[in-house]
Amino acid sequence: MRIQPCLLTLRRLAQMLPAALLLSGCQAGLFHAVNAISRDTEVGVHSNIEFDPAHRLGLDIYAPPGARDLPVVVFFHGGNWQSGKRQWYRWMGETLARHGLVVAVPDYRKYPQVRMEGFMSDASHAVAWVHAHAAAYGGNPQALFLMGHSAGAHIAALLATDGRWLEPIGLCPRQLAGFIGLAGPYDFLPLSDPAYIGMFGATSKAQARSQPVNFVDGDEPPMLLLQGTGDHYVRPENAHALATRMHALGESAEVRIYPGMGHIRLLLSFSRPLRGNSTALRDTLYFIREHEADHEAGSGNSGSWVTASRPPPISDRMQMFWARGSLMSKQGEYRDDD
Repeated sequence: MRIQPCLLTLRRLAQMLPAALLLSGCQAGLFHAVNAISRDTEVGVHSNIEFDPAHRLGLDIYAPPGARDLPVVVFFHGGNWQSGKRQWYRWMGETLARHGLVVAVPDYRKYPQVRMEGFMSDASHAVAWVHAHAAAYGGNPQALFLMGHSAGAHIAALLATDGRWLEPIGLCPRQLAGFIGLAGPYDFLPLSDPAYIGMFGATSKAQARSQPVNFVDGDEPPMLLLQGTGDHYVRPENAHALATRMHALGESAEVRIYPGMGHIRLLLSFSRPLRGNSTALRDTLYFIREHEADHEAGSGNSGSWVTASRPPPISDRMQMFWARGSLMSKQGEYRDDD
């Protein structure tokens, strides 16, 4: 199937193709089209940086020109823990970088090459590399956010809840500035699919180790959980379950629900041609702005974070990028004419 890189074709595909089909066979063509349409030549791109030579794993870094001491986002792509390539998500890296963030998009090994321990180890090593080298690309490693979509959100959520994954690299979940999950599975037992049993284990004890909700213990970073009501691949109950567990321990977690938004459409609403479909990008940037300041001040908000009628204050380091970007007018009101 050939996908023409035009706005009309992309919108039709996003509306017509179910998530299961995109996750199985048509991803490469779709994301090639998104990359072609969303290309941003102003963003600096550092490609094919090897962070794990033993497994030949790389990452790409995206940064705005003149970046200095900016918040850092590590974005883990989705693909059912079985497919996907970091190169497909150049548009996401460029989008976030254009609005004042330093972004890393890493590879990780997939099932059946590895099971959960393998791709989680890869993810933790990617975070370790970014934490150690972010400053060289204009990022502030003390304002490190994890973000992911679908399977990538699950991986990032486990890093943000189960301390055993970050402990070997000298970090803990509380050191993260925040976690942003797009349509992530956080509470999805029991398992019946043979592939899921293969990657997560056949026993109830083994499978329980794959569930981020089981590890919330009061040491987590603030969370923003984005979810569409039209998602039939990952049900909204996953986000609510994780937020409920966070709130029970007085931790900060907000669930953002987008009516009618499906699994792939939520992700694509971050892209330039489909950004008007939801406020997910705006909500993400506001979350980062607020919790960057909280994290550096050593404080945090408990319970559910509620967006004010006006955006929270803009940090000095992000000010020039937000002023130059398309999301904020000079009056500080939200707009999106990019």
